[in-house]
Amino acid sequence: MLIPATAILLLSQVGMSNGARLHQRRPNTVFILTDDQDLHMDSLAYMPYLQKHLADQGTTFARHYCTIALCCPSRVNLWTGRAAHNTNVTDVNPPYGGYPKFVSQGFNEAWLPLWLQEAGYNTYYTGKLFNAHTVSNYDSPFPSGFNGSDFLLDPFTYEYLNASFQRNQDAPVSHEGEYSTDVLARKAYGFLEDAIAAERPFFLTIAPIAPHSNVVFSEDWFGNNESVHNIKTTPPVPAKRHEHLFSDAVVPRTPNFNPDEPSGVSWISTLPKQNQTNVDVNDHFYRNRLRALQAVDEIIDGVVARLSDAQILEDTYIFYSSDNGYHIGQHRMQPGKECGFETDINIPLIVRGPGVAKGQVSHAVTSHTDLAPTFLTLAHGGLREDFDGSPIDIHGHSKDETRFADFYPRKEHVNVEYWGFALSEGEYDQRFFWNNTYKAMRLIGEDYNVYYSVWCSGEHQLYDLNTDPYELNNLYDATDHSAQFFFTNTAHLLTKQTTSSHQTGKSTSFHRLLSRLDALLLVLKSCQARSCTHPWETLHPSGDVQNLHDALDPYFDNFYEIEQEKVHFTKCEKGYIVESEGPQSAISFADVGARGGRLWSEFV
Repeated sequence: MLIPATAILLLSQVGMSNGARLHQRRPNTVFILTDDQDLHMDSLAYMPYLQKHLADQGTTFARHYCTIALCCPSRVNLWTGRAAHNTNVTDVNPPYGGYPKFVSQGFNEAWLPLWLQEAGYNTYYTGKLFNAHTVSNYDSPFPSGFNGSDFLLDPFTYEYLNASFQRNQDAPVSHEGEYSTDVLARKAYGFLEDAIAAERPFFLTIAPIAPHSNVVFSEDWFGNNESVHNIKTTPPVPAKRHEHLFSDAVVPRTPNFNPDEPSGVSWISTLPKQNQTNVDVNDHFYRNRLRALQAVDEIIDGVVARLSDAQILEDTYIFYSSDNGYHIGQHRMQPGKECGFETDINIPLIVRGPGVAKGQVSHAVTSHTDLAPTFLTLAHGGLREDFDGSPIDIHGHSKDETRFADFYPRKEHVNVEYWGFALSEGEYDQRFFWNNTYKAMRLIGEDYNVYYSVWCSGEHQLYDLNTDPYELNNLYDATDHSAQFFFTNTAHLLTKQTTSSHQTGKSTSFHRLLSRLDALLLVLKSCQARSCTHPWETLHPSGDVQNLHDALDPYFDNFYEIEQEKVHFTKCEKGYIVESEGPQSAISFADVGARGGRLWSEFV
């Protein structure tokens, strides 16, 4: 069942700041989607046109997340509005991922461009779509849902000076020797001209590869043979006009950069400290990322100029984001992604457009799963019942209007998941790390800010980002679980031997906290539709628990600590295999009846 478009239109027109209302003409959208762009290494600060046209003229969403830190699964999540465990596209290549998996799962007949066309929009796309979308399978079948398309194709997608593009239903064309992002810019401007001339509302996606590393594949890579022998990664290649820039830039030396002590779990905890030569090479890698982004920044300026010349800039939303984040040196890791740290999952999202506040920063908790519902809402299309996300409140409706609470739920959570490998992309220590499979979540409230994960190896992570923003102190392993967790921004960990006389605010034992986090993760790891957007409702159908504080009531101790099964894996896999995923559903408090009312103190 769909939420009626008329209801979405009403929601989109009510509650804007200063009483502003959207134009009756449906707005256009331009979506610029970069590849592997970081939020935590200051790359946005090196993009002056982005700052001028988007950040200063729109709203930056500081707590926007991808739910899986890998290109193809993240993009399928984005374009379908469904979590990776519901798309079952969890890798970059078959059998667990890539364009062939997207097609086999039926999503070429059920994804955002088709829904936008049904809502009366013209749709255009140029750049990278999915991994394993190749010069051999581009027509098996053609991606559906576009009035105009010009896709980058593997195995040349990440070769900055050797790209192959495939337009509409034409054969692929090689652009050897041309700079990929500049070729992309020409194609984007062409589609923009087509869209403007058509005099219908339009949705245009521009998807450059920058600042992804330059990658050369062998054919074996696409045959489920992922190894260091069939992939060569090197730093991104900037355009000639930019290759001299930022000669003094280095990876920000945050506390988690190449720390003296190891951190994390599994393979991350075994990484050696990088020597100075290694650090210098990675700084060069970082500088080339910044340089490669300059051609993307120029696209922003070119798009804004053309929209302005056509007198439709004020009727057009511009979204800017990335498929996932990136790390270089944090936690001693070589360049790459695929992890659950903030560097990899907390990513850029900037929006400008009709009714969007200018120069503002939003701390609403949002994710890529919310983008398809958001785009459809702006297009006045009906929302799908199988969406695992909800529209992002880009206009600030929910600040004062409680009647929007269900449509724009004030979420505190993001589900995060990953299967299979992690890859080191720099010059040093190029290798695959397997069993990089985990379920995780971010939980953010007014006075708590935590990351919790369970790995297929049985290891756990718990970080309090209010006191440990760089995720160096894994409280799960380091803490006596009877110690106290404090809900204040200035709190610090107390053990049984320390006094709490100077502490203010709420506190709870780590044992009680972990039981709630694990139960919430149990819901999110296999959630569908409303259980993804309202997970506490699954655990407490009566509605009396809506956040972490509510759940920590001692009245629920038995329910969480005794009755609820714990998140675990039965086996490490390279993809989503349900039989190895451990428990698939949480019990609700209503199911345990009177048993749930007994306090934990009765059992100890």
